[in-house]
Amino acid sequence: MNSPKITLVTGGSRGIGKATALLLAERGHWVCINYRQGETEALAVVETIRERGGTAIAIRADIADEQQIIDLFTQIDQQLGPVTGLVNNAARLFTQATVEQLSANRLNELFAANVSGSILCAREAVKRMSTLHQGQGGAIVNVSSAASRLGSPFEYTDYAASKGAIDTFTRGLSLEVAGAGIRVNAVRPGFIYTEMHAQGGEAGRVDRLQSQLPMGRGGQPIEVAYAIAWLLSDEASYVTGSFIDLAGGK
Repeated sequence: MNSPKITLVTGGSRGIGKATALLLAERGHWVCINYRQGETEALAVVETIRERGGTAIAIRADIADEQQIIDLFTQIDQQLGPVTGLVNNAARLFTQATVEQLSANRLNELFAANVSGSILCAREAVKRMSTLHQGQGGAIVNVSSAASRLGSPFEYTDYAASKGAIDTFTRGLSLEVAGAGIRVNAVRPGFIYTEMHAQGGEAGRVDRLQSQLPMGRGGQPIEVAYAIAWLLSDEASYVTGSFIDLAGGK
């Protein structure tokens, strides 16, 4: 019997992270759902997975904090085993603003979570997956955004810039670890119906913008989850350093 795939989904208590955790568990992954604030929601996802016969745990950690990331991976080692998959999904978003309205504090907090946190999670995953360190290989999927291509002017240029950094990191890390049995790819969702838009101050943002999309509608979290699950799967065994855009043709 093959060993189970052990996958960490950061920000896995809601939205794209939740949809991904549920789908991966359905496909046999042992899943760790990381959360920062949504304990009730995270535990509900775990309960759903267990009721369906899957294996899941939930661990609180703020990925803007390096020590909490280290502790997160240590707890996964102890409770499930070393990770073979990582979905770097957790991210911060602040109220819509122009560049003139941005502050250093906002930028520092945003980049600590969206960029540094994802890189440090990848660092810990690589240490465990790398065949150069007696690991069994693995796959990392970074959740970027269509904003990295579009820039999000007048709304989220800082968020877009953080996702641009994730795109560059995805490419660089994929080349660095390709010979160590690790694949690194990214998805770039856009205009997806998640709670994140309410964080930005406009819960109905997708409804406002969907008429501008070639497909004429917003996307659902599960549509992104399918792409993430494929990139983690053996069906994508020859795919690394690649990006899947999920933004309705935008």
